[in-house]
Amino acid sequence: MKTRITELFGIEHPIIQGGMHYVGFAEMAAAVSNAGGLGIITGLTQKTPEGLAKEIARCREMTDKPFGVNLTFLPAVTPPDYPGFVRTIIESGIKIVETAGNNPQKVMPAFKEAGVKVIHKCTSVRHSLKAESIGCDAVSVDGFECGGHPGEDDVPNFILLPRAAEELKIPFVASGGMADGRSLVAALALGAEGMNMGTRFIATKEAPVHENVKQAIVAASELDTRLVMRPLRNTERVLNNAAVEKILEMEAEKGSDVKFEDIIAMVGGVYPRIMLEGEMDAGAWSCGMVAGLIHDIPTCKELIDTIMADADAIIAKRLGKMAS
Repeated sequence: MKTRITELFGIEHPIIQGGMHYVGFAEMAAAVSNAGGLGIITGLTQKTPEGLAKEIARCREMTDKPFGVNLTFLPAVTPPDYPGFVRTIIESGIKIVETAGNNPQKVMPAFKEAGVKVIHKCTSVRHSLKAESIGCDAVSVDGFECGGHPGEDDVPNFILLPRAAEELKIPFVASGGMADGRSLVAALALGAEGMNMGTRFIATKEAPVHENVKQAIVAASELDTRLVMRPLRNTERVLNNAAVEKILEMEAEKGSDVKFEDIIAMVGGVYPRIMLEGEMDAGAWSCGMVAGLIHDIPTCKELIDTIMADADAIIAKRLGKMAS
């Protein structure tokens, strides 16, 4: 399947594995890229630019296909060494970067000069247009269904994607609620040039996370996610657990008076305990409503091959019959 996204990134299938904290290691990125998609290493999971350089080198030992690096820009009292991470990405020869969080405008000149293609994650049309205006090559449009931070507009993909198609000139992929061939065909029909999957890729054999995490996703339904940090206007969609229930109770009790410090023990620094050690109630962790569509734990190749075969069948057979 050829789309503007496959052409832009030099990949076989229009499927991207988004950056995920303590999931996007070399093993994950290489498995997706080897299967014909675009694997992404999560930059800030590596504590230092030197650590990221080693992770990129590890990934190169596992694949000769294109892969990228996610760099998320977050407000922090002590911010990461962003100039160092940017320098490492460029010096390591990475040509595809997924940015997320705050506006990446400050780093765009360096990436552009180095010939790096940038896809920015956006939760609204206005943010997507801003990304286009600062020179991003593509955007990942995240609907309200997505795991992680869906923004504060609460617009689902059935509205957000066609709105993006009405406004954008650069290509975009659909993110949030993406799981299978049906997702891909729907995304293409609504104007996207591919799809970005996060939660679905966690439930794969190669995902370097604890088995408890994978089984929790398979066991979950579409009703098992919750939105935390809404009063802080930093909304995050997470899988429900004991820690999440405590966060929601505290937010309900304190209302607009709740502070990040009140919940930091349940949202800050918990990912290693959850993703690597399998402590499922250690804190809140990002998960999309798409968990309700995930029923197995295939290899990345099995997953992507099935998605593409199902998409082709839907387009050629089901929709073809209806059109005729």
